[in-house]
Amino acid sequence: MIVGLVLCPCGLLLTFTGTLTPKWRQVSLIPNQPIDLILEQGIWDVCRERQSSHDRLCGQADELGYFEQVPVRVAQGMMPTSVVVTLLGLVVAALGVRCWQEEPQHLVAGVAGLVLLLSGLLSLVPASWYTHELWALPAPTGSTLVVGYSLVLSYLGSCLEIFGGLALTLSFHQCCKDHRAPKLPPSPLTEAGPQSTAGAYHNPWDVLEDERDGQHQRSTLPCDSDL
Repeated sequence: MIVGLVLCPCGLLLTFTGTLTPKWRQVSLIPNQPIDLILEQGIWDVCRERQSSHDRLCGQADELGYFEQVPVRVAQGMMPTSVVVTLLGLVVAALGVRCWQEEPQHLVAGVAGLVLLLSGLLSLVPASWYTHELWALPAPTGSTLVVGYSLVLSYLGSCLEIFGGLALTLSFHQCCKDHRAPKLPPSPLTEAGPQSTAGAYHNPWDVLEDERDGQHQRSTLPCDSDL
């Protein structure tokens, strides 16, 4: 459980960063443009930067129809969905671990693992599809295309969420073991224990009082006067 609770928040942070930042693809060496000009394309925005002066301007017009491509549209839908599902899975996981209770709820933790596993797949699919179509997406002719750090972060976040979800789904194994374990009946000695000492002497004065009254059969347990 601890492994899942450590990996999944890290994956959420990486996936969230990769979703928002506009650097899924980097376009450089554009013909008829300054040699230090770089276009950074994400799934929401396109930025223009000059490496020599570090002047950066976002909100560039999509003249080539980049945002109309299917891999980009799919990423726009699935990446935010993955973030929301990850948050939901972490909430469910928090209810199943033993942070504020004596025993963990293995069934709840296992369900949380399935939700987090699904969230990782939701972000891995668009990242993989975008990578596959990276050089097919519209770009200025003759330019150089490079994978951006946002895409790498999305990959890493997806993998961490998948591994964390798998770690939490192992809780189903412990849940099955608990259900299959035979319930042993209570021991007869345990049941008879409190009743067998009901008539026992608790202090020497009870012994003397019973001997005066002739009620020595009050208890079957030996006492000092019997020795």
